[in-house]
Amino acid sequence: MQEQLAAIEARALADIAAAQDAEKLNELRVAYLGKKGEITAVMKMMGKLSPEERPVLGALVNQTKDRVEGVIAERMAELKRLALDARLAAETIDVSLPGRKLGRGSRHILSIVKEQMEDIFINLGYSIAEGPQVELDYYNFEALNLPPEHPARDMQDSFYFSERMLLRTQTSSVQVRTMEAMGGKLPVKIISPGAVYRRDDDATHSPMFHQMEGLLIDENVTFADLNGTLLAFARQMFGEDREIRIRPSYFPFTEPSAEVDISCFNCGGAGCRLCKGSGWIEILGSGQVHPKVLQMSGYDSEKCSGFAFGMGIERVAMLKYAINDLRLMFDNDETFLESF
Repeated sequence: MQEQLAAIEARALADIAAAQDAEKLNELRVAYLGKKGEITAVMKMMGKLSPEERPVLGALVNQTKDRVEGVIAERMAELKRLALDARLAAETIDVSLPGRKLGRGSRHILSIVKEQMEDIFINLGYSIAEGPQVELDYYNFEALNLPPEHPARDMQDSFYFSERMLLRTQTSSVQVRTMEAMGGKLPVKIISPGAVYRRDDDATHSPMFHQMEGLLIDENVTFADLNGTLLAFARQMFGEDREIRIRPSYFPFTEPSAEVDISCFNCGGAGCRLCKGSGWIEILGSGQVHPKVLQMSGYDSEKCSGFAFGMGIERVAMLKYAINDLRLMFDNDETFLESF
């Protein structure tokens, strides 16, 4: 049996040396060392030997088994090293080639327009004020002359967390908070840009959109001051030849109230598809701050007055850059966003 073991070992070592992949090595492991392998078969013949011969054969079998297992492990490691060397050779990087440039991101169209609007009002002496997006009903409605039973609330149906807390429908709440924080001091001259939420969703409306509202309170503030401010904004935003038109309207927090149109920058006022043949495009709402709003926020409406205005940043962007669907600004389409 010793000669038989030596022959099996020699054959196994030759087969292992010739193996070219891990799959073949595993087959050889089973063929020689498995339950039905050749070395295992020799081990099973020990029952035919005398008690004196069995330990001798057992030792020889174990030695042969250990040598074969060791050679298989060495060959497996060698094959892995050869495979790695081949892969490294195939994937060698030519450092003399120019590297691939990383793509540069671009600013979102809403960020661009928002900063353009902010710059205009900052140059007019306004400062930026911010407030919470999750707002109390008091600041979002009641302090703006919209008590719980007021029908105008239906036009700003929002997302409520409770009867007294909601996602703000307008950044006017920031104006109220600012007036309270000022404690009756003059002047108040702010803009309040930010996200607002309403239950609207179509080509020109979104459940979440952005507003920029403005507020000025001081002594002897008139509608003429509002007119001049908005005219300056329209000309800096849409072109120096723009004109504005003020139409009577209604808002609970201003009195008198007005809608503001700008002369069409596409046709110059002659009438086109963009302005629906009128020569004018509606851009924002505005008015003199309602005396009740002043009083609820700690100001004497007999000694001071003010004006407020508000516009959608998305609407300004759509008009300025001829975007026909508001939802494009939220679709994360790189082709669309990179065009600005």
